[in-house]
Amino acid sequence: MTNTQNPKAATPSTKPITPTEKSAAVVALGWLHTARFLTTAPQLHFLPELDVPEIAFVGRSNAGKSTCINILTQQKQLAFASKKPGRTQHINLFALGKQGATDAVLTDLPGYGYAAVPKQDKIRWQQVMANYLVTRKNLKAIVLMCDPRHGMTELDEILLDVIRPRVEEGLKFLIVLTKADKLTRTEGAKVLSITKLQAGGGEVRLFSATKRTGIDEVATLLWDWAHPKTAAPSAKPDAAPQPQ
Repeated sequence: MTNTQNPKAATPSTKPITPTEKSAAVVALGWLHTARFLTTAPQLHFLPELDVPEIAFVGRSNAGKSTCINILTQQKQLAFASKKPGRTQHINLFALGKQGATDAVLTDLPGYGYAAVPKQDKIRWQQVMANYLVTRKNLKAIVLMCDPRHGMTELDEILLDVIRPRVEEGLKFLIVLTKADKLTRTEGAKVLSITKLQAGGGEVRLFSATKRTGIDEVATLLWDWAHPKTAAPSAKPDAAPQPQ
């Protein structure tokens, strides 16, 4: 989708935020700010077994995944943005909750689809990621980053097909349309509408680090998913990753 060079371009306006919603966003952002490195793993069997909710961030390389994580956690370098997208092929876990206790985990999965990565490496890593999304027992939600100027790619559609059975069983799913500031108001409204149809029941939000669009909404959604209203939040001791 081509951006018209309109100096007044803006993403679609959102409804006014009520005091209750603002308070919820403050709580959610405060919780996300507690994010700290837990462990990294090159393969699934290196991941620690956890019994707290896990929220995975996935997306094509250059879709703005690292920036989104850093903005949500208000930490400039929590998620490392490599100058060579697709080169880093490790699963990184970040603990959330008060210091000394973890009530949820953010998982940063490497970007996929970068052309410079050898084909055999792409295939191997896509299989690792698919296995993670299908078998990780404590996975409660998936956040898919998508550049709205390019729309959903074939690899994004494949990912949706992989997780569809788990979504039908209750796995939460969100598509974050990053770099929304690159779109005009009309373009943003159109791509939001189209992506909602493609999401198959998942949530969709426009997001911009520059314009600070969607930050409160996404943060609150993640908090709600990690703290179901049917159960009181319970803090778990920080998992001690095994030496590698």
